[in-house]
Amino acid sequence: MNNQRILAHFHESAEIKIQSATVLAQPIAQAIDMMFAALSNGNKILVCGNGGSAADAQHFAAELVGRFERERFPLPALALTTDTSILTAVANDYSYREIFSKQVQAFGQAGDILLAFSTSGNSGNVIAAIEAALEREMRVVAMTGKGGGAIGKLLTDADVHICVPAERTARIQEVHLVTIHCICDGIDVALFGGDAND
Repeated sequence: MNNQRILAHFHESAEIKIQSATVLAQPIAQAIDMMFAALSNGNKILVCGNGGSAADAQHFAAELVGRFERERFPLPALALTTDTSILTAVANDYSYREIFSKQVQAFGQAGDILLAFSTSGNSGNVIAAIEAALEREMRVVAMTGKGGGAIGKLLTDADVHICVPAERTARIQEVHLVTIHCICDGIDVALFGGDAND
């Protein structure tokens, strides 16, 4: 493979991250504040997404239940992408659109947060999960790209929309990963103050 093509991936990724930093710093800070407040009140974070976004959902939950960069007590986060019995039962008996929304109805309570990943902003089952969350008086943090799609129109003023200013799915996913780390770091700083490296 041509090294120039490989370098182009790195350069484009870096450029999109720099562009996104300016646009997304404020909504990321809002998401951190919202999540910290919910966790402090004894609430939890439910997380969903498809494909690479499912992996992001699991990554985020793992960082909260385990740790990010410093030792701390486990924080309640649940990826809705991992229980194959629930996923296949709901998909088979109802529809694929309901694989996350049924779990939001089962596990979500008022004051909880749904962290919803969709690079296009148009994933049907993520939209259904957001609708279920809003019905249960949960707050929503949506991570999207490509203008935000239908999800951007669905969110309320009480929710947070982190929409990556990019069209290419791979670049959106890369910014989502940095955003996950920003949120995890922000929660840790809110809990303990300072910086893990201080």
